[in-house]
Amino acid sequence: MRMTVKDVMTTEVASVRGDTPFKDIAETLISGGISAVPVVDDDRHVIGMVSEADLLRKEEFREQFYREGYQPPLRARLRHPKGRQKAAGDTAAELMSSPAISVSPEASAVSAARLMDSRDVKRLAVVDPDGRLVGIVSRRDLVKLFLRGDEDIAAEVRDDILERALWVDTSHVTVEVHQGVVTLSGWMDRRSEAGIAARMTQRVNGVVDVIDNLTWKQDDSKWEGS
Repeated sequence: MRMTVKDVMTTEVASVRGDTPFKDIAETLISGGISAVPVVDDDRHVIGMVSEADLLRKEEFREQFYREGYQPPLRARLRHPKGRQKAAGDTAAELMSSPAISVSPEASAVSAARLMDSRDVKRLAVVDPDGRLVGIVSRRDLVKLFLRGDEDIAAEVRDDILERALWVDTSHVTVEVHQGVVTLSGWMDRRSEAGIAARMTQRVNGVVDVIDNLTWKQDDSKWEGS
């Protein structure tokens, strides 16, 4: 079963408007125990995201320190070239990162994780086809996938992959799972089929690693490309 963003996202999402004042944004983050909040327009279209880091620009780039000869670390200035501009912001529209990085609720959890990694963000706004906010998915939500029980993982590997997906004889394959690590043992007819079984198992939600101890009767790898 492919886990989607809809399966793991948070649906009760706090949001702010573009004209929401700085202190009200801070209160929303603190009271909700969250690190970022989406900014929406009157029709719930997501127009940006404000994070704790955006608010902290006021301290990092405070003008009074400049008058005293203070400069934020070079690393901070290079990482956030618009830092001083955001530090002067008083509303969500002035503080937010825009456009917000978003994802569809139907997208796979794996694709959401890859998007977070490639864009170096900790959370994604989840939007419907019209761009309206329906949820938030965070790194923490995705990490929950790895809390899936060993028995559930083993059942999916046996039922969905070995018995249904491969369309070959897998009756001599055994599956053991411990702490999310799947061990495939036994034998299959062809080496290529054993490789496919291992690769498909690696894609199962909650799998930490796959130990491939499968053997085969026929090495068909030499036929590839012939």
